[in-house]
Amino acid sequence: MLSLARMRARLRREVADGAQWAARAVVLVYAALAGLAVVAFTWVAEAALHAFGSLRAQLPWAPLVVTPLGAAAIVWATQRFAPGAAGSGIPQVMAALDPALTPAQRSTLVSLRLALAKFGLTAASLLAGISLGREGPSVQLAAGVMHHARRWLPARSAVSEQGLLVAGGAAGVAAAFNTPLAGVIFAIEQLARAPEQRSSGQLVAAIVLAGLIAVSAYGNLTYFGVIEPAPFEFALLLPALAVALASGLAGGLFSRLLIASLDGRSADRASRLRRRRPVLFAAACGLAVAAIGLASGGATFGSGYAHTRGLLDGAPPEWSGYFGLKFLATWLSTWSGAPGGVFAPSLAIGAALGNDIAALTAYPHAPTLIALGMASFLAAATQAPLTAFIIVMEMVDGHGMVLSLMACALIASGVARVLSRPFYAALAQRIRPR
Repeated sequence: MLSLARMRARLRREVADGAQWAARAVVLVYAALAGLAVVAFTWVAEAALHAFGSLRAQLPWAPLVVTPLGAAAIVWATQRFAPGAAGSGIPQVMAALDPALTPAQRSTLVSLRLALAKFGLTAASLLAGISLGREGPSVQLAAGVMHHARRWLPARSAVSEQGLLVAGGAAGVAAAFNTPLAGVIFAIEQLARAPEQRSSGQLVAAIVLAGLIAVSAYGNLTYFGVIEPAPFEFALLLPALAVALASGLAGGLFSRLLIASLDGRSADRASRLRRRRPVLFAAACGLAVAAIGLASGGATFGSGYAHTRGLLDGAPPEWSGYFGLKFLATWLSTWSGAPGGVFAPSLAIGAALGNDIAALTAYPHAPTLIALGMASFLAAATQAPLTAFIIVMEMVDGHGMVLSLMACALIASGVARVLSRPFYAALAQRIRPR
């Protein structure tokens, strides 16, 4: 009877706590708004990519003009009006989690105004054909929307600003990739190593709700369709190990190259030009990206989604040089300073590497190695293996590949860790206000 009485008392306290219920309502409403914002962003970004593709189809040499001029204009506008919207957006959210920051300092990294700027500038980057993606910017966009909820939370709410940022950033991943589970893992692995116990349930609910908003908008479809994994066989071991090791090496070098390029303190001539004449440097990078795009037949422009989808659809594996070209185009696009992320381009680079190894080893089921390459390279570039393999597993409906995806992601991340610091953490440390 005593236990029953205690249960009734706890139930009454739970129901009577109006502030707690108000906080829950605010968090969930803003989670839905964050999901809708990412859905709208996705639609605009895809429309921008389609418009660039249509222009290129009519005027094949147009990228030589549009891409450098677009990159220059975008970098000028970013530095002039919204410096905090540059780059991926994930390092800004990670830096904003520092509890020592003042509200004014945090607003230079994540805010509703920066979210709107990120929306427009990233769409402009894709319209110009720059080799970046929308998924990383979705993190900063959703975090900015969720962070605005702090104005409406009750004074006694257990949800902190850091909690809202974690939920918003993870909601951005969940909605951008249509992968709610990956959003939760991203929150734990990249954004919050020790989630707040008092409000973690509300924050996880917010992440899942944003993912459900995306599912409602896109339908219950996977990002890259469905692949049928080959049954496990010993013939897969050596090709899969080759994919994991090659992806670890390439992803570690990719991360190291990006960190060195964006450090801002290098003494080489290109870095000095980037500091003194950022708009001119962005135009030069844009011209190089346009030339690479034309050399690849247009495949390296944008996020690389179409090329990756084509590989997964079962085209015969062949070495095409796409891996190196996309690697180079993504590095130059990031170095230019234009807003955009490396999540989707990393998946495209990893898919191309898996395809090349399938052709080299004559492995008969290329989509399996392509999926392993996607998870491995993303894990190596970001050093977030759990997020990487779960994103790929959900994107290709590859639940039958969970063990092989996990193993390859862990191996690749371990190899990359020897070569480079974690990319996002290093950039977050560099941009954190002092």
